[in-house]
Order: sequence, then structure tokens, then C-alpha cells
Amino acid sequence: MEVSYENEGYDNDYQSKSKGSILTRKNNTMPVWGNERTMNLNTLILTNIQSSHYFKVNLYELKTYHEVIDEIYYKVQHLEPWEKGSRKTSGQTGMCGGVRGVGAGGIVSTAFCLLYKLFTLKLTRKQVTGLITHCDSPYIRALGFMYIRYTQPPGDLWDWYESFLDDEEEMDVRAGGGQTMTIGNILKSFLFKLEWYSTLFPRIPVPIQQQMEKKMSEKYPPVVEEAPRRINIPEKNFSRDRDDHRNRGDLSDTARPRERIERRERSHRDYRDRDYERKPSNANSRERSPYVSRRDDYKKSSSRSPKYGSSKRRDRDDYKSRSKY
Repeated sequence: MEVSYENEGYDNDYQSKSKGSILTRKNNTMPVWGNERTMNLNTLILTNIQSSHYFKVNLYELKTYHEVIDEIYYKVQHLEPWEKGSRKTSGQTGMCGGVRGVGAGGIVSTAFCLLYKLFTLKLTRKQVTGLITHCDSPYIRALGFMYIRYTQPPGDLWDWYESFLDDEEEMDVRAGGGQTMTIGNILKSFLFKLEWYSTLFPRIPVPIQQQMEKKMSEKYPPVVEEAPRRINIPEKNFSRDRDDHRNRGDLSDTARPRERIERRERSHRDYRDRDYERKPSNANSRERSPYVSRRDDYKKSSSRSPKYGSSKRRDRDDYKSRSKY
């Protein structure tokens, strides 16, 4: 006899899409992988849950599956294990600060208290299916997926999550707000990352992890970006030779170097002829000659110098040197 999923609080149209998957198996009893008492939760988180007033008093009054779903709808605002600003981690080591009891933790979040409450109800397969396909709140779906991550065998995780990896429904997962994620990205994080904020998920064996990575690469093949097509643009010659002759369209490429050499030689001859025509400068003349060194020019200055003396003394020395000849 087939199990009926009618009127169970979730989207019935989903059944036609997932027919034959792990969600529609005839066996309605779900196995629990790992520790059947702690739900594979971190010891510090579990201790704070069991000792919290909210779990012992408020959630104790909830006896049915539908009552817990309503509580999730009204109370859950994020998916972190601790409330914002309630846990001090300064001076502590490890993921949970060296478990020393309740005082080392903080105020455990409503989401994790309700998650453990779902575990105490021993959910069936159709109830978990109702959680992850619920249409009222994304937090109801997220806690259903988190319940699967903590309690189901690692080999079944891909079958549970595969159909929802492209889900675009968004929610804020951080305590206090500020980090919006889609259902699909949350599930990818559940599958391939061990850490979830300040806690850890159960480890997945390496062979199963490799199989899931292979399936993920097949489902989402890497996109290879094509290299941009190169347009053949004629290269411009920015050499000084072509810059000098860019306005001379009559000269060919072979005539340009010859013209440059001739221009250089002609300029050299002009300077040489100018030097020959220059009159010899008088020694006593104040006119500056381009061939007089800076030191000679300094000697002939009228300024007083401690090294060469005053101008009168220099004139006297020059007169004596001329009278000898």
C-alpha cells in the first residue's frame, strides 16, 4: 500500500517532480545516523539547549509536529546557534572554547532549540518532506534541511538536497541580520563546508565527499570564458625617425635615413664655419666668450674673492705678466 502525502501541510505539487526520489520512499521510518541521543550536536550547544528555560518550559508544552511548525513560523529569525552578543569567546580556544559547562557558552538560539525539539519527536519521512517543502516560511524549510544534515547518513544527503540546489528563496541567516542567502547556497554550504558559524556539522567520509563533488561538477560544469578576439590593428611606428618626417610625404623609407645624415653634417659644418669666423677675444675684455672656462670668467669678475683677491690686484698682476714679454 502506497503512503499518501495528501493534506500534510506541504506543497503537494512537488510530488510529481520528485517521484521516485528519496522523498517518496515507501518506508516512512527515517534512520538516525550517529549518536541517537545527542543528534550529533556539539556538546556545549546541547548542554545549553537542555538547560535553557525556553526548551524546558515553553517547548515542553508543544506535543505535536504542527505545533512545533507554528512555533518556528513565529519565533525563528536566524539560523545561528547563539543569539547575538550573548557568547563571549575572548580567551577561549577551539570551536566552542574548551567545553566547561553552560557558563562557557551563551544564550542558545531559538532555532537550535526547535531543531532539537524536532529530533525528540522522531520525525517520519513524510514529516521531514513536509518541512523542506513548506510554503509559509523559509526558516521552516531551513530547519528541515538542517535536521537532515545532522541526522541522516552522509550517503543520502545528495539525494535529499539535489532537487533544491537551484532554489532561489532567500532568508537572513545571521543573528541580528546582515547576511542573506538563498536555499540553494545554504544547501551547498551544508554539503561542502564543515563549519556553520560557531559550530560544526558531522563529518562526511572522504569517498562520499568526493562522489558529491563529482556530481556537483557534472550538474554545474565550470564555465570557460572565451578569450576576447584580437583585432588586427596595424602597428604604428613611434620612432623618432618617422616623427621627424611625418609631414614629408615625398620621401621614401630608404631616403629618410640619408636625409637625416645629410642634415646632421650640414648642421655640423655651419657650426664649424661660425667658430672660424669668431674674432679672438681680448684678455682684458669683459665680453664673455664661449671658449672661456667658468674659472677664467670667475677670475675676471669685479667681485672680491678670498682666493684671487680684489680686481685691482688682478689687473696689476696681469700688467706685470704682459710687461715681461
